[in-house]
Amino acid sequence: MSDTPPVPARQTPMRVTARALALGARLDAHGLERPDTISSTPLAFHVGTSGFVALYRFGVAVLVGLSPVEEDDFIRQIKARVSGERDRVDDETAVLEVSADGDDRISPGGPIGMRDLSPQRLLVVADGLAKSVSLGRDEREVNGVLDVIEPFAAGLSRTGRPPGTRRTMLMLIGQALLVQHRVAGRVAVEEKPDVLWDRPDLERLYARVEDEYELQERTRTLKRKLDVIVETAHALTDVIEADRATRLEATIVVLIVFEIALTVIQMTLFHH
Repeated sequence: MSDTPPVPARQTPMRVTARALALGARLDAHGLERPDTISSTPLAFHVGTSGFVALYRFGVAVLVGLSPVEEDDFIRQIKARVSGERDRVDDETAVLEVSADGDDRISPGGPIGMRDLSPQRLLVVADGLAKSVSLGRDEREVNGVLDVIEPFAAGLSRTGRPPGTRRTMLMLIGQALLVQHRVAGRVAVEEKPDVLWDRPDLERLYARVEDEYELQERTRTLKRKLDVIVETAHALTDVIEADRATRLEATIVVLIVFEIALTVIQMTLFHH
């Protein structure tokens, strides 16, 4: 008989689904703290037997390892805390593949490989997913504004007259400013998650998540589009103002001519 010890069977990696849901413009998590809170910014804690939840103030909830029923139940619990709800809930889904003998890695278009499901690693992945789904929502809104602006610019080039009103242009500027505020102030894509202060060894995992979802590239593209929207809307507003001023001047000239004609008629009648 051979004395060679048996080769241990390779364990099948465990897979867990993580979902990021953009529920609205803001999410107030104040008062949801509990004894087993993992993080306060974002507020993160365990749910059920093996679930994990992270709540972000820019209206995103990241749910890891929850069943569809548990997800629906949790969303119902926090729905009253969401403001600025949208008709459509954007979502981002990732598969986490856990292998104790593996390393933190991400295959292009494949699962996110993780050594374990420690709360710190989950916070790193949740941060990337939350930023990605929020960027997706903002990209969709900005593209919608660009679709509105294009006919305005096309009409101006075709007729030489601004189609639309100043109020419409100001509304477009307002939409662009709201997205700018979200990206720069609330979401802060360029900022790294707080957990990296205590766990600098997870920097590589965060860099991989950031690259996988192209967070920096998408942010730069979004900002360029926002700049184009604001500049175009300002230009169209100026054209509308100039056109209105021209019409006002023409009206004044007509009134002056009318007054002169009326004066001449009165003088003629008076002399007769």
